[in-house]
Amino acid sequence: MLPELLFIVLLLLSYLIGSISTAIIVCKMFNLPDSRTQGSNNPGATNVLRIGGKKAAAITLIGDGLKGAIPVLIAHYLAFNMLNVTWVILVTFLGHVYPIFFSFKGGKGVATFLGALLALSYLTGLSFIITWVFVAKVLKISSLSALISTVLTPVYFYLITNNLASTYVIILICLWIFYTHQSNIKRLLNSQENKIN
Repeated sequence: MLPELLFIVLLLLSYLIGSISTAIIVCKMFNLPDSRTQGSNNPGATNVLRIGGKKAAAITLIGDGLKGAIPVLIAHYLAFNMLNVTWVILVTFLGHVYPIFFSFKGGKGVATFLGALLALSYLTGLSFIITWVFVAKVLKISSLSALISTVLTPVYFYLITNNLASTYVIILICLWIFYTHQSNIKRLLNSQENKIN
């Protein structure tokens, strides 16, 4: 198969993998309320934690992370360059946020992005995690931890990989994460965002 055609097939596969909503599946497995209509109405690990507890949330987090990692690992196996892999990450992320299987209404994409980062540049992924944990311990607000980690991720990525073209794609994803967190940002500005218990 021609490399260009193979890349298009991989992008399509990545979008479909991203479109598998771990939160919705986990909620059905555990007979929990639909995460799209309960809590924050977001099919993500944080909302599953609210409505279903730590076990269900952990499975959701791992599942969403694997969704991000698997397409990257496939791209590595097929020997695509880093720029192509970052486009794979973007498409996988878009699958999570706009899943074709669930009326294009998905999660906010942080866990899927993190899983992809760990598979692409584990040092960048670890830097994201360390930042998130530090901010969460100090400020005790999950969304703010995610947003601060997201802001710093392109800096970490460029310093670690020295790949400017790929960094631009990472910046695009990070901007999109801010877009998916609009409601959180409004609550943060109004001092109404929930804190981590």
